[in-house]
Amino acid sequence: MSSIQSILVYCGSAKGNNSVYAEAAQCLGSVLAADKIKLIYGGGSIGLMGVIADAVMKSRGEVIGVIPKFLNVKEVGHGGLTSLIEVSSMHERKAKMEEMCDAAIALPGGYGTLDELFEILTWSQLGLHKKPIGILNVNSYFNGLIAQLDTMVTEGFLSPANRRLLIESDNVTELLNLLKNFQAESGTKWLERNQT
Repeated sequence: MSSIQSILVYCGSAKGNNSVYAEAAQCLGSVLAADKIKLIYGGGSIGLMGVIADAVMKSRGEVIGVIPKFLNVKEVGHGGLTSLIEVSSMHERKAKMEEMCDAAIALPGGYGTLDELFEILTWSQLGLHKKPIGILNVNSYFNGLIAQLDTMVTEGFLSPANRRLLIESDNVTELLNLLKNFQAESGTKWLERNQT
């Protein structure tokens, strides 16, 4: 069982068309604050990003945002955080956020959220870190993505070990417990030439 003191959350700069997404972000933020787990996120004040940051701050938790300068000058940076770190690029933002966290969770979002999720999964696959990574499958949002990952295994493009790097749940408490109990598998995770 790992000790998780900070969780990186990837999520949309929009709130989506269903209030269930904002409600899930609020719930996760409240639980993180109650568990004294620091929120690391992209530093935005809009969409689900703003919702989760506000929820943690409202419950007197700690929030560290990491935002590229070009986004901050567009006034989307959150002004009420524990700390807002300004970086020079999206690449630097992703590296800094990963460096500061003990685990990562993706909430619903768009291209940026999926880009961040798959990059941190790839870093795990390459052995650059052994941190647990999960998705909160609110309103079955990620069902299509989960099906695609399973197809990748079936078709021989993703090993079963690498598939297991992504933890899934539609429940905040269950997902956090799964992340806390995650143990990275030892050994190579690469597909061998004649192996699926």
